[in-house]
Amino acid sequence: MTTASRYRVFNDTQWELISGLLPSNEGRRGRPFGDDRRVIEGIVYRYRTGIPWRDLPRSEFGPWQTVWKRHRRYAGDGTWDRVLMALLATADADGQLDWTVSIDATINRAHQHATNMTRPDQDTGAGSNYTNRPLHECEPAGHGIGRSRGGLTTKIHTAVDGRGRPLAVVVTGGQRNDGAMLSQVLEEIVVPRYRGRARSRPDAVIADRAYSSGVTRRFLRARRITAVIPQKRDEIANRKRRGSAGGRPPALDEIRYKQRNLVERSYALLKQWRGLATRYDKLAIVYRAAVVLSACITWARQIGDTP
Repeated sequence: MTTASRYRVFNDTQWELISGLLPSNEGRRGRPFGDDRRVIEGIVYRYRTGIPWRDLPRSEFGPWQTVWKRHRRYAGDGTWDRVLMALLATADADGQLDWTVSIDATINRAHQHATNMTRPDQDTGAGSNYTNRPLHECEPAGHGIGRSRGGLTTKIHTAVDGRGRPLAVVVTGGQRNDGAMLSQVLEEIVVPRYRGRARSRPDAVIADRAYSSGVTRRFLRARRITAVIPQKRDEIANRKRRGSAGGRPPALDEIRYKQRNLVERSYALLKQWRGLATRYDKLAIVYRAAVVLSACITWARQIGDTP
């Protein structure tokens, strides 16, 4: 039984969307790339199942070293970020992108295979978009692993559109505050357009109470973005305690806030990949590249299945 029949993730239409965006090593030193589809399916299989790279079925995907090296290369040169940006541009041009954005973060345990590297005790660095940046500037000092109540953990911060499809991904240590990362997550949203400037400003941002602060609201107001964020209880109590000096409570569109579950549902789908639900990768750029790859698959399916 062939790879196409047993382990295929992409159908032919979806693969056509992605294959034309992958880089080629023609004209460079070394062997030319082989069967791209076979290798990419191998990368996806590894993260879906969470197996060690060495356990990839050779009969289906070829040598595991080839699959690993390709993934490592694409992680370092920002290939999947460029693919995602191209898919977002296509979706936006077709009117499929909903600019009511939901933001949240999910925390994952780091396996012992991912933690046997020297790093600061509390990593506050963030792994984000690596397109056209030197590798030494991409990898955070602590490799996106920090100490939280759950032990050594990593956190994925994600922004999704109004239909729950990923727009941007940032990886940090597990102890990193969600609200402090909102501005960086929004900065990672870049949707090129066939004519004119790329769009990066959502119409509205939906987030839970962890993102409620004066700094966040001022940041969104300065960018003319509607904040759909409920206040924390201590903020409400402090405002009431100050009386008229506390001012009016910030407006909250409760109907729109009900859409916040979209980002939670996107994490439920993401964590069906065992290699993402638990982090086995030592480097943050390698782990994040797999998260972005899963986002590319989500968009390729959406665009490829749309008549």
